[in-house]
Amino acid sequence: MTVVLETFEIKTKAYCDVVNITPQVQSAVERSGLKDGIINVHIAGSTGAISTTEYEPGIVKHDIKDLLEKLIPYDKNYAHHKTWHDHNGAGHLRSFLLKTSQTFPFKNEELILGSWQNVIFVENDEKPRHREIYCSIIGE
Repeated sequence: MTVVLETFEIKTKAYCDVVNITPQVQSAVERSGLKDGIINVHIAGSTGAISTTEYEPGIVKHDIKDLLEKLIPYDKNYAHHKTWHDHNGAGHLRSFLLKTSQTFPFKNEELILGSWQNVIFVENDEKPRHREIYCSIIGE
């Protein structure tokens, strides 16, 4: 078994920016030189998240944002704000809910995803960010 670490960067907007990172993840698999295995996609941060969805405007521009705003609204006064004197308590809770890593299989250098499934990054912070995404690739 071989392990390869690949990274890529993205720029995000504040407040629930949803970015399709499927092309970058697929490219990481191809650069790894591995044919079959798994790839773990990870954000080293406590206000970002990795997930999957059908990447279409209704879901990414409205439905995900509406759902998360109902569950964890940005305008609530979280205890985190009092501790750190910032306003990203919702971002931390959203990241906790969605998770910072996901693992996907690949075969013949191709991610195994559903017909409409895409890998996404969700920016939960209250400010735009430059994010580095880590891809740990294990395989043969």
